[in-house]
Amino acid sequence: MTTRTRAVLSAAIIISGAVLVIIGVYRGEADVVLRKAVNICLECIGIG
Repeated sequence: MTTRTRAVLSAAIIISGAVLVIIGVYRGEADVVLRKAVNICLECIGIG
């Protein structure tokens, strides 16, 4: 694999990842993930 091919592939993966994150935030999935993370943390501590 040439250096140019590797650079183009890396850029494409980074851009597609950023697009998917933006779509997830737009759909409100960040709030769902945060709520689940809080619940898991509270259960580990023994509060929830």
